[in-house]
Amino acid sequence: MRQVKYKHKLKYLTAAMLGMSLIGCSDSSTNNQQQSSQVQKRSPNAADAKEFIEQAQIELNKLSQPAVQAAWAYQTYINQDTAAVSAYLSEKWTSKASELAKRATDFNDVEVDAQTRRKLYLLRNSLVLPAPSEPVKSERLAQISSELEGMYGAGKYCRTEQDCLRLTDMNNIMANSRDPEVLLDVWKGWREVSPPMKALYEEQVTLANEGATELGFKDLSELWRNSYDMPADEFAVELDRLWSQLKPFYDALHCHVRAELGEQYGTDIVPQDQPIPAHLLGNMWAQSWGNIYDIVKPEEPLEVIDVTGALAENGYDEIKMVKQAESFFSSLGFAPLPETFWERSLFTQPADRDVVCHASAWNVDEQDDLRIKMCIQITGEEFSVIHHELGHNYYQRAYKELPMLYRGSANDGFHEAIGDTIALSITPKYLQEIGLVDSIPDESNDIGMLLKLALDKIAFIPFGLLIDQWRWKVFSGEVAPENYNSAWWELREKYQGVMAPVEREVDAFDPGAKYHVPANTPYTRYFLAHVLQFQFHNQLCELAENEEAIHRCSIYGSEKAGKALNDMLEMGMSQPWQKALASLTGSEQMDATAILDYFAPLKQWLDEQNASRQCGW
Repeated sequence: MRQVKYKHKLKYLTAAMLGMSLIGCSDSSTNNQQQSSQVQKRSPNAADAKEFIEQAQIELNKLSQPAVQAAWAYQTYINQDTAAVSAYLSEKWTSKASELAKRATDFNDVEVDAQTRRKLYLLRNSLVLPAPSEPVKSERLAQISSELEGMYGAGKYCRTEQDCLRLTDMNNIMANSRDPEVLLDVWKGWREVSPPMKALYEEQVTLANEGATELGFKDLSELWRNSYDMPADEFAVELDRLWSQLKPFYDALHCHVRAELGEQYGTDIVPQDQPIPAHLLGNMWAQSWGNIYDIVKPEEPLEVIDVTGALAENGYDEIKMVKQAESFFSSLGFAPLPETFWERSLFTQPADRDVVCHASAWNVDEQDDLRIKMCIQITGEEFSVIHHELGHNYYQRAYKELPMLYRGSANDGFHEAIGDTIALSITPKYLQEIGLVDSIPDESNDIGMLLKLALDKIAFIPFGLLIDQWRWKVFSGEVAPENYNSAWWELREKYQGVMAPVEREVDAFDPGAKYHVPANTPYTRYFLAHVLQFQFHNQLCELAENEEAIHRCSIYGSEKAGKALNDMLEMGMSQPWQKALASLTGSEQMDATAILDYFAPLKQWLDEQNASRQCGW
């Protein structure tokens, strides 16, 4: 769920820096030229394919670091110069990646060994924004990408010339204010950042679609959906299957939250037969609702640990929070983070410059230059996010010895799921073990804990699904530019039961107010991660010999669970994700029933609360 790009969007361009012919030849004599011509005309064979893919990886290892360093510099110091350098290197990387991906298709019908075939598959299918072959268009695509990300990172809402709010300020207001007029003002204010992005985004879609068609795909939508070790259309069906498992639980949570918001704000503001107004859910994008727990919590007194308060009482600052998260992984048997992590990471919002504050985890040299980038706030939510981000870093380090094209997660949902799996172990038991709290609430208090978690986890699930549903429709041309915004809200109402609190202008571009859209970060990964993390947690708790209810389990201190986890992480992308999943869970199928089992006591409670309510929208 977190806004993470574990090695920036350049992670998807790992095959980008090679400019070589498939078959080398000399031009030192006429005879050699004739031989070369004859060689070039013959059909490629398995040896050619293997040489191509292996040489590509050698060059990639040499050239990847400068581009990622430039991206880091840009995100942590936004100005004209860092933007220009990042865009330049990104363009060179992207255009070459696209060129190589197109060359890889020459071997589609060549019989090769399994490892070469997988590398060719990954080379062709891992691009997010494939560049058109025409240099001017390729350069323009990189420029647009840089501009969009910079517009988001530098975005502010100025109520007056002297009163300007950063996104972090507005997020705090959305989380804590209970004045609907204040919430609406901030909600609308942040969305003033995105309308200037719309024309650029439309142009970007056109250029990237051109690159995708040159790779043999119908459009960019098919390329994105084709990168999951199954045909694109089958993957879409798989997403529908998982959502159908989870929708009844989400509907029950939605019904309860809407009823309680109606009590808080009045049914004139929150009608009980319509979607929930998006500005009242405690989050700028209404993607997670944990900040309104105080409004929707059970009436009976329950003891729910205040992690934010516990951090303050125990003198935690930003660095101590990160150190504690590191110690969790150490307890599982993972080696400590390198010293350079502490020297090079960004932990706080600088006062003197604009940065992209979105939490992200990086491996700059694909070996040991691990970093996180966060504007950490000392809250329980951020404490969880730090554990999540380090999950990315430990995953990155686990597969660092693999060939270049295998350095990634089994699918992009795995990378997000690992950190979230660890975060599920931030239970009262864990908090007591590390000295943040003195006592653990008994099981009679679990409904409160489960509800608070569901407001983040379950509330997020349809949001995690719909962003790419919108993008795929845009990429395919099903949604035209003049309908970008209306289609966005149609999907939000369909999946989330959430609506815009005011009528939106025709030229609004509300999707651009969500980081992952201007940053072109695929979002289905977060939906998948919410399924996978509970499957992982279930199995790891079994290995840790947990004897409590699954929602009270923490794997903290279990080296047996840590070894099983690391064994899967070390596979990287070397096998289809189904094999990686089976290596830990014993099953090759993603299954949402682990979520339902985890939250079973809460579902029963919600059904009791909703017995006399009108649900649905």
